[in-house]
Amino acid sequence: MSGHSKWHGIKHKKMAQDAKRGKIFTKVIRELTIAAREGGGNPENNPRLRKAIEMAKEVNMPQENIKKAIMRGTGEIPGAVYEEVVYEGYGAGGVAVIVEATTDNKNRTTSEIRKIFAQYGGSLGETGCVSWMFEQKGYIAINKSDATEDELMSLALELGAEDFKSDDEDVYEIITSPQSFEQIKQELEKKYKLQQAEVTMIPKTYVKLEGKQAEQILQLMDALEEHDDVKNVYANFDVPKEILEKIEG
Repeated sequence: MSGHSKWHGIKHKKMAQDAKRGKIFTKVIRELTIAAREGGGNPENNPRLRKAIEMAKEVNMPQENIKKAIMRGTGEIPGAVYEEVVYEGYGAGGVAVIVEATTDNKNRTTSEIRKIFAQYGGSLGETGCVSWMFEQKGYIAINKSDATEDELMSLALELGAEDFKSDDEDVYEIITSPQSFEQIKQELEKKYKLQQAEVTMIPKTYVKLEGKQAEQILQLMDALEEHDDVKNVYANFDVPKEILEKIEG
């Protein structure tokens, strides 16, 4: 899972940088609004909203902004109507890519996402063309400097984790079912600092890329995630660490 964990680590740092510029506020506000619309305005009964509020606090969003976004979602105050849309396609080297977006203008967003794919050697495909290559799982990463392998593995598996991986040089990776993710996360948080924790789409297999194709897929990922309407991007690439670190700098 080297491609997955390393890219997500870089994404996490990018999110912190974007937060300083206020760039991420748009995406977080949309997620708060949709989460409240879908599951109600009480975070205690709405895990998705609870996660969105955590994200908002992580990027230092003012409480008033959070409150207004939730109220727009519940219909207490008027606002733009967003819909969720999923795009599937291929990047350089045949890498499978899934894009989750929220938009108030699906035609515009579709056109812009198609253009981004084409710009970086990829193509937008039909619904279902690549989603079968992924599984929805809970994903938790803990820095190796913050935990002992045997102790963490024993605890994770005892709590019901599906898998424990130590092959990444920086983090231990814990895989859970989506249903047990929240409970396992909460138990691990009592003892360890979690570097990442999310329900995500994990590839069943990976495509190894090098050289120009590796750089192209990372440029595609970056361009998609920079788009204001894009919420998440998943892909099954595995590229050399030195190329990943180039974009991190």
